[in-house]
Amino acid sequence: MTIPSTSITDAVVAEHGLKPDEYQVLLKIMGREPNLTELGIFSVMWSEHCSYKSSKRWLKTLPTEAPHVIQGPGENAGVIDIGEGLAAIFKIESHNHPSFIEPYQGAATGVGGILRDVFTMGARPIANLNALRFGSPDHPKTRHLISGVVGGIGGYGNCIGVPTVAGEVNFHPAYDGNILVNAMTVGLAKTDKIFYSAAAGPGNAVVYVGAKTGRDGIHGATMASKEFDEDSEEKRPTVQVGDPFTEKLLLEACLELMAKDCIVAIQDMGAAGLTSSSVEMAGKGGLGIELDLDKVPVRETGMTAYEIMLSESQERMLMIIKPGTEAEARAVFDKWDLDFAVIGVLTETGNIVLKKDGDVQAEIPLDPLVDAAPEYDRPHTPTPPSPMIETAEIPAPGSLGEALATLLSCPDMASRRWIWEQYDSLVMGDTVIGPGGDAALVRIQDTKRALAVTVDCTPRYVVADPAVGGAQAVAETWRNICATGAKPLAVTNNLNFGNPERPAIMGQIVGAVQGMGEACRALDYPVISGNVSLYNETEGKPILPTPVIGGVGLLEDVADACTIALKSDGNALVVIGQRSDTVDGWLGASIYLREIAGREAGAPPPLDLVRERKAGDLIRSLIGNGAVAACHDISDGGLLVTVAEMALASGKLGADVAVPSAETAHGWCFGEDQGRYVVETADPDSVIARSEAAGVPAARIGQVQAGDQLTGNGVALISLSELKTKHEAWLPAYMAAGA
Repeated sequence: MTIPSTSITDAVVAEHGLKPDEYQVLLKIMGREPNLTELGIFSVMWSEHCSYKSSKRWLKTLPTEAPHVIQGPGENAGVIDIGEGLAAIFKIESHNHPSFIEPYQGAATGVGGILRDVFTMGARPIANLNALRFGSPDHPKTRHLISGVVGGIGGYGNCIGVPTVAGEVNFHPAYDGNILVNAMTVGLAKTDKIFYSAAAGPGNAVVYVGAKTGRDGIHGATMASKEFDEDSEEKRPTVQVGDPFTEKLLLEACLELMAKDCIVAIQDMGAAGLTSSSVEMAGKGGLGIELDLDKVPVRETGMTAYEIMLSESQERMLMIIKPGTEAEARAVFDKWDLDFAVIGVLTETGNIVLKKDGDVQAEIPLDPLVDAAPEYDRPHTPTPPSPMIETAEIPAPGSLGEALATLLSCPDMASRRWIWEQYDSLVMGDTVIGPGGDAALVRIQDTKRALAVTVDCTPRYVVADPAVGGAQAVAETWRNICATGAKPLAVTNNLNFGNPERPAIMGQIVGAVQGMGEACRALDYPVISGNVSLYNETEGKPILPTPVIGGVGLLEDVADACTIALKSDGNALVVIGQRSDTVDGWLGASIYLREIAGREAGAPPPLDLVRERKAGDLIRSLIGNGAVAACHDISDGGLLVTVAEMALASGKLGADVAVPSAETAHGWCFGEDQGRYVVETADPDSVIARSEAAGVPAARIGQVQAGDQLTGNGVALISLSELKTKHEAWLPAYMAAGA
C-alpha cells in the first residue's frame, strides 16, 4: 500500500491557510511532501480556530483553578462542583463567520455545536444563552441578519427542548461586515459520571455515531481563521447544515449509553470534524489511531478521504468503547435510529493512519501534529489612553425625561422582547427568572437550589481601554449574578477580535486578557472554558474588540431569588456603592455620551475590584437575609435608567428619584460609574448601616410610588406608559419596516 501523492504548490499551501514557514515545519515533521489529505489535516489543526496560535501564550495567564473546579480549559467544556454530588458543565463558542454568510444555519449550528460540547461531557443541558452583535441598523443587510440569526437560534434551541434564558444584543457600524454570534450552554451532571476525551486502551474500537457525513462545512475551521473580503458570499458551502431533531436523538442516545459502562472516551465532531476529534482523542491519550474511511457513514457518493476528514457535518460524535460492549452500545443507537459504525482502532504507533479503498490515504505522527502547532508571540502595541471627559464638558439635556426616553429607545437599549419571544425560555419547566433580568435563574431539579447564568461585554469600554474593558466584562457578570442573590462561581469566555497580525489588534487582545485575569483573580472567579474568534475583519476593517464573558453562579435556596421589579409602594430606593454626597458621574465612553451628545470618546469608568467584591458580597448577604425586595445592578445608561427599568419591570409602580440640584446632575443620572446596585428596601437605615459596616458606601436616592409616573424630586419626568411604549416599539418597528 502506498500513500497517494498530490502536487502541492505554494498556491495550494496558501489556500489552506498555512504560512511558508509553517509549511517548512510540516515538511520537517513529515520528512516528505504531504499529499492533499495530509495538508488538509495540518491546515485545520494548525488554524487559528483550532490551535489558538496567536492567543495561547496569553490565555495561559488566566486563573483556571479553584477548589470547586473539576475541569478547566482543555476539554469539550469546563466543569465545576456545585455540591450535593452535582456538577455544572458549561462553555461558550462563536459561530461568527458562518452566521454572516448564512445567518439561519450559521446560528443554528452554533447552538447545536455548543450543546454537543456540553452533553458529550455527560451533562444534560438545562440552559442556552447567546451574545449577538450586529452592524448599524441603517446597513442594508442588518435586518436580514437579525431575522436569520434569531430564527436559527430559536429554531434549533426550541426543537431540541433546551430553554434559551438570557443573552445580549448590540448594534454598531463596526460589525457591518462581520457580525458576532456567540452561543453558550449550561448543563448538569453527576460528579461521578463525567466523561472526557482522552483515548485509552490500544486495540479499543473507535466508533462513529450520529448523523451521516456530507460535504457541508468542509474547511469551516480554516474559513473561520481568515478575515472576510469582497468574495465572502462565495464561502457559503463552508457553512454547516443542522438538524435539531437528530441532535435531540443524539443527546438522548449519548446520555443513555453514558448510564451504562461502555464508554472509555467521547468527543464531539465540531470544528474540523473527524480530523480534530480523532487527532485530539488519540493525542491526549498518547496513542495512535487507525481509521477505515470506507466504514464512515456518508450521505453523498464519491466522497474522498480529504472530504470525509474535513467535513463539518453536524450531529456527530466519536467514541472509544470498552471491549465487549459493542453490541450493547449499538443497540442503544439502533433504538434512537442513529448511525453506529466501528470505523477504526486505537494503536500504539503514535500515528494517525487513514485507509480508504484498500490504500493508505494519509499517515501523520500525532505528537508533532499537536505539539508542534505554531505558537506566536505576536508584536503588540498597547492601545493609547483615551482622554478623560469631565461632565462639565458634556451638555446637559433639556429634559431628563426626554433623555431617558431617548436612551431606552435607542437600538442598544430598546427592549429585546421581539427577540426573546421567539425563544422558548420555559421548556423543561425550571426557568425561575427568564430574559429581561440581570441574570437568568434555572432551578436544579429535585433540589431547592438554582443556577444563575448571564453573558456580558461592553465593547465601547474595551476599545477605549482593553484592560479596563476586559476586567469590566468579568465584573458585570459578577454583578448580574450577585443581583439575583446567587454566588458567582466561574466564567467561560469568547474572545472576539480582529486580525492578530496587526500589532494594534494584538494589543487589544493582550490588554483584554490581562484585564480579565486581574478581575477573575480579585473575585475568585476562575475561567474554566472558552473560545477565541480572531480575524473578525472585512477588507481591513475590524470589529470592536468584544471579549464576551459567560458567568455561572449558585443560589442555595430559590425562594431567596431577587428580581429587578419594584414591589411595594413607599419602599425606599438605596444605591449601594455610591456615596451620599455624590452629585456627578462618569460619562466617558457612555451610552449617554454617544446617544445624547453624539460622541464616541473618552476613557471608560475605572474599576475598583476590591470594592467590587465587597459590594457583591454585601448584596448577596442583604438578599439572603430578606433585607431587600428588588435589586438591579447599574450598568448601561446609569442610575436613572436602572430605576426606570425596575419600574417598567413591575408594570404597576413608579418611583421618585432625589436628583441633586447641580450642574452635573446629568452625570449623576446617566453616568456609568462601576460597582453599583439599586435596591428596594422597607428599612433603608438598616441597609445603609450594614453597607457602611461592610466598607461599602450607600445612599438613599428615592422611593417607590404608586402610579404611572417617574418623577425627580416630586416633579414629573416621564410617564411609565409613554416610556414603555418607546422602549418596546423600536425593534418590532425596525424589523417590520423591512417586511
